[in-house]
Amino acid sequence: MADTRAKLLGVSRLTFEAEISPGMSSREVVDLARLAEQAGFDRLGISDVVFWPDCFVLLGLVARETTRIQLGPMVTNPYSRHPAVMAGIMATLQDASEGRAFLGIGVGAGLEAVGATYPRPVAHLREAITAIRGLLAGDEVDLHGSTLTVARSRMVGPVSPVPVSIGSRSAQVMRLAGEIADTALVGGRFLSAAVADQYRQWIAEGEQRGGRAPGTVEVAPRLTLCVSSDGALARRSVKRYVAHYVDIIRPAELDLDPAWLERVRAALGRSSGWYFDLDRYDDPEIDALISDDLVRHFAVAGTPAECVDLAREALGLGFTSASFNLAAPVRASLYHGLRETLEGSAEVVSALRS
Repeated sequence: MADTRAKLLGVSRLTFEAEISPGMSSREVVDLARLAEQAGFDRLGISDVVFWPDCFVLLGLVARETTRIQLGPMVTNPYSRHPAVMAGIMATLQDASEGRAFLGIGVGAGLEAVGATYPRPVAHLREAITAIRGLLAGDEVDLHGSTLTVARSRMVGPVSPVPVSIGSRSAQVMRLAGEIADTALVGGRFLSAAVADQYRQWIAEGEQRGGRAPGTVEVAPRLTLCVSSDGALARRSVKRYVAHYVDIIRPAELDLDPAWLERVRAALGRSSGWYFDLDRYDDPEIDALISDDLVRHFAVAGTPAECVDLAREALGLGFTSASFNLAAPVRASLYHGLRETLEGSAEVVSALRS
């Protein structure tokens, strides 16, 4: 049992994080945030995606309507906002939430449409976090790095440090997380014992490089969670997402047929929209190509009881935390689908902790 493993590792309580994609009204996002808090999640992230509603405005609104849950972006990047600007945002969120803010940050993705080229990503991420931490500590920061500059400046107004989570699939970024982060978000999507061990090795190498004790960094796998009383609907609703990551990752452990993989790639080419957008178009062949068995390798999807079993399998790989990217069963709207997942998540979280 996951809780038994947590106790053996000296952890008194499993930690669970939920991420909401904000493709809806601000009122609906706030309502979902309340549900996430009621469901027992410890942290709530709101996706920071260009051309989508602004996650930081939404987090400020959520801060006023929640009391316990920690709040942050999932994940932001060091390119779309200068670290000095990000420090001001995080100082404000920390103040508005009365100390419940965290900074989820990574190299970034999806910024090509606004001309981003991600130069020297690991160095840029390191320098950005260094600047943000210094500014939130109230220090005068004088940083002239290889990728950014903050010249002899300090924040005005209330400041307070916030925990930092770094998310990635990259070995280099995971080593950086081991070196400087509070939490490492394992972004591999496909999870197995070998994959989990590889990520932990990268993080441990970073901890050693940073002179930190082994196990300093909380390690949380990123798990897509879709919950419905109709388990078959939940699995169908994430098949496009699974097809996307099957095509990207192509795990050797699954021994996937190359001809079948090409059919998946072709079906994705005939599809349009983002894989979690309910207005997307999924080529019908995706449903035939992606089996329920394959879904379970990439997502926690099904009835609450089925999701408990799948989440326990993931936690059983040696984790005491999990970061759940919430997916919506296909309903009338993204809001209604995510509400269904969150309502079912209360049972999942409670069972995992029992």
